[in-house]
Amino acid sequence: MNLTHRHVEVFRALMLSGSVTRAAELLHTSQPTVSRELARLEQVLQMNLFDRVRGRLRPTVRALLLRDEVERSYLGLERIASTAASLRQFAEGRLDIACLPALAHALLPEAMRRFAAAHPQASATVATLESPLLEARLTEQRHDLGLTERAEAPPGTTLLPLLQVEEVAVLPDGHALLAKRQLRAVDFAGEAFVSLAPDDPYRLQLDALFTQHRVQRRLALEAGSAVAVCALVRQGLGLAIVNPLTALELAGPGLHIRPLAVKVPFHVGLVLPELRPPSPLREPFVAALRAAAAAVKRRLKTAADGPP
Repeated sequence: MNLTHRHVEVFRALMLSGSVTRAAELLHTSQPTVSRELARLEQVLQMNLFDRVRGRLRPTVRALLLRDEVERSYLGLERIASTAASLRQFAEGRLDIACLPALAHALLPEAMRRFAAAHPQASATVATLESPLLEARLTEQRHDLGLTERAEAPPGTTLLPLLQVEEVAVLPDGHALLAKRQLRAVDFAGEAFVSLAPDDPYRLQLDALFTQHRVQRRLALEAGSAVAVCALVRQGLGLAIVNPLTALELAGPGLHIRPLAVKVPFHVGLVLPELRPPSPLREPFVAALRAAAAAVKRRLKTAADGPP
C-alpha cells in the first residue's frame, strides 16, 4: 500500500473543510490537485471515503473511523513540535543538582531565584548530601552539577572555583564583644563557645588555630551543623565561628556577625561531570550561581562595614 504523507494531509483537509475548494485553500494548492490526490488515495485504499452529495463531500463511515486515527497522529506530531520549540527556548527540562546541606540552605536558594526568573518553566531537583557521599555521587555522574567545599575534584569531574571568602564570628544580643568591629583570637579567651562536631574539618581547623594562639575557650556546647550552632548562639548560650553563608542567612534579631582578624578560608567549588552529557540548562544555572556568589560577597562587605 503506497500511502504517503501527502495523501493523509489531503484527507485531513477534506475532513476539516467538507469541500474540495476549502481544502485547496487550506493546503495552498488548486482544486484539481486536491481532487486528483483524493482519487489516488481512494484507489490506494481500495475504498470510497466520500459520497458526492449536491456538490459537497459527505464522509463515509470508514472515513470517519480513519479520521480518528489521523487526528491522533497529528496530535502526536503537534506535541513533538511544541516540545521541540520549548527545548529551543530552554523553557522546559529538569536540572539535577547535588550539594552540601549548608549550601542548599544559603547559596543555592538565591541562585535558584535568579534562574527561575529567567527560565520560569524549567525545574530542578536538589539532592543534599554530606561528604564523601556527595563526591561519590558526582564521580558516578548522577547529577548535572554539584557544589562542594573540598579543594580536590572528585574523579571524573572538573572543579571550578565559585566562592572564596572567610569564616565569621556569630554573637548573641547584648554580648560585650559586639562593641568590636573585628574579633581577634584572644577575644575568645574564657568565652563560652559553641563548636561544630569533633570530626568536622572546620572544627579541627579552629581548634588548631586557638591552640596556636594559646587561647582557652569554654567549650560549652557542640552541634552537628552551622544552622544548629547559630540557633544555640541566638539563645545566648555562647558565641561561635561558622561559615559566612549560614551566618548571613540567619543574621538578624538575636544573632550578629563580626569578621575575624585571623583568616579562616571558606571556599565553594563548582563540580561538573566530565562523562554526563551537559544539560542545556546547565550554563544558565552556573551563571545564576556566580551571580549569587557575587551577591554573598557584597552582603559580607556590608556586614563587615556596618556599625558595631
